[in-house]
Amino acid sequence: MFVASCNADENTKSTLNRIQPRRRNMTDQKKILILVDGSERSMRTVQYVAQAGVFKAFKLVLFHVFSGIPGCYWDMERTDINREAISQLLAWENTQKNAIETFFQAAREVLLKEGFSDDAIKSVLHPRQEGVARDIIKEVEQGDYAAVVLRRRGVGAIEGLIVGSVANKLFSQLKSCPIIVAGQLPTNQKLLLAIDGSPSSLKAVDFVAEYVGGRHYSVGLIHVTRGFGGLAPDEPDFMMPSEYFELEHNAMMRIFSDTREKLVKAGFDASKIEEKIVTGAYSRAGAIVREAEAGGYTTIVAGRRGLSRLQEFFMGSVSSKIIHVGAKFSVWLI
Repeated sequence: MFVASCNADENTKSTLNRIQPRRRNMTDQKKILILVDGSERSMRTVQYVAQAGVFKAFKLVLFHVFSGIPGCYWDMERTDINREAISQLLAWENTQKNAIETFFQAAREVLLKEGFSDDAIKSVLHPRQEGVARDIIKEVEQGDYAAVVLRRRGVGAIEGLIVGSVANKLFSQLKSCPIIVAGQLPTNQKLLLAIDGSPSSLKAVDFVAEYVGGRHYSVGLIHVTRGFGGLAPDEPDFMMPSEYFELEHNAMMRIFSDTREKLVKAGFDASKIEEKIVTGAYSRAGAIVREAEAGGYTTIVAGRRGLSRLQEFFMGSVSSKIIHVGAKFSVWLI
């Protein structure tokens, strides 16, 4: 992801210039899909969206995949005993539906209290069809969503979301839709934007410029390169020529300059944009999380891919570790 490259800036400026942020009006308003399961955790996800002013630019869709009664029960022989069991299952299903509807109403009230308009909020109780992940993916593909918001862990159908098969499918197949992972910290107006000059990280810049610009956020730009010495305890140190790091530093400073210019044009205050290059880090994800902690950031923004296209986003270590090591932070994966 954040891989060192002395040639990282060759096409960056032209790419940055081609990606022009634009402000959306109400007739061009995009949607955010918020995955909920009726739990207290998912209510905190709704609260995160409500308190982060950036989401007021979107229409919100509260989305729940409802599993209902497993199909195998409908194949039971219609005996008196089984009819009683099915009757109890139907009562349970109805109770679960009512609980989700109650959750939807409570979530709506949270959003309305924070200034969202009633017509910008939609609730969808989606009967499970092909599977939780497939149904979510299909909804995203057909719904023209700007992003999907979820929490690291859920209950019921999406329990263990980040570490389970549902999350892996979402991350691997929702390639063109940003994913926003709500964190534990109360949101503030400070975000840390990880940059490496790759097309993916430039998309992250574009997303931040388009949707966050003009909302009084502070932004930290960070680039991290790993050290070549002590990669493992039993491996010898390998020293790169100092010229390499100088070239890398100069390349990233040019990328930072172009990024700063784009953000200022999008409405960011130049005095609230900071820059940092970290070299020789043992863990790139660890360095990013430490900077977020030290700088008081509550949101980390990163592209899904780095300069190497050989690995899909979640198969790589950096994005995965940012989510796990930085569990208290909200992470936007663009």
